Amino acid sequence: MAVAGGLLLATGCGPGGGGGGNATGGANTPAGGGEIIVGEYASLTGKEATFGVSSHNGTQLAIDELNAAGGVLGKRFKLLTEDDQSKAGESATVVNKLIAREGAVAILGEVASSRSLEAAPICQQAGIPMISPSSTNPKVTETGDCVFRVCFIDPFQGTVMANFALKTLKAKRVAIFTDVKSDYSKGLAKFFKEGFLKGGGEIVSELDFNGGDKDFKGQLTTIKAANPEAVFLPGYYTDAALICIQAKQLGLNVPLFGGDGWESDQLLKIGQEAVEGNYFSTHYSPEAGSENGKRFVAAYQKAYKGELPDAMAALGYDSAMILADAIRRAGGTDPAKLKGALAATKDFDAVTGKITINPQRDATKSAVILQVKEGKFKYVETINP
Repeated sequence: MAVAGGLLLATGCGPGGGGGGNATGGANTPAGGGEIIVGEYASLTGKEATFGVSSHNGTQLAIDELNAAGGVLGKRFKLLTEDDQSKAGESATVVNKLIAREGAVAILGEVASSRSLEAAPICQQAGIPMISPSSTNPKVTETGDCVFRVCFIDPFQGTVMANFALKTLKAKRVAIFTDVKSDYSKGLAKFFKEGFLKGGGEIVSELDFNGGDKDFKGQLTTIKAANPEAVFLPGYYTDAALICIQAKQLGLNVPLFGGDGWESDQLLKIGQEAVEGNYFSTHYSPEAGSENGKRFVAAYQKAYKGELPDAMAALGYDSAMILADAIRRAGGTDPAKLKGALAATKDFDAVTGKITINPQRDATKSAVILQVKEGKFKYVETINP
């Protein structure tokens, strides 16, 4: 564990602050030494662990490649990773620790919007840039000018899925089933509804559930009675799989579709035939990759025993590479200069496509639609901004 003496003070985006947590990393090196200390927080355990593990694997691959090429500005990267255990409140604790004790010059994370919203104010107060790989709730970057992301946001994703329902599914009557415990789910449901109604669709039922519940049959029975032509389910993969199973059991035989929170092999393992034929939007598909994307897939499979990378892995990789590019352009890790370089990112050739950071510090980029087909995620189409 690398420990920096005292509280790291920065002037780039705000005043200093923070403390607490446990980090894992390489050899003991002071924060002011010959390495660039980067903090990462991810859900390596708990109910969204596949998100965190995939994102971390992509991030680690990027760091390893950067170091193999000599690092940036003559310095190697040192990645310190914290497990927030998929628990509310844990992100704030570990990010405080990464900044105040470990001396991280930047923070990478999180996948889940709720956990990014916990940590973003801490990074903003400390003046340390934070890059979320895949938190799509607009509120994340609204926290302040130190907070960035390399993914699209829910207003775009919600509109994409509204148009998909209307044009591809030909569904005019749709039900919405939302996880009220998730900022991600609530935000995506809101933007889907706005886009669907604007396009001439009708919302025949709007019901809620609590993420982590096991029995959804009461709400699904009500949804079935409303006779929808499809059900929009903006939740995470475990809940989505269980809901698909119970929908089939009740004879609710219409397409269920969701957002990027569905993308996990656990959706397939839990849902099995019940998720077959359903759809979701996400950030990336190996089937639709550029030459850079193909190179990434090969490198990832070599590093992780033939495993095919998902969108979270690709976005984790992109977040680290965009940070390295910004450090190079900034000429170092001074917080104000680094923030400025991140904000100036334009047409960066990322694995998930060309990335430009807009004035709201969000990434302007395309989305892809995947379908569960024969027990795998199959590419359907790409939707540009």
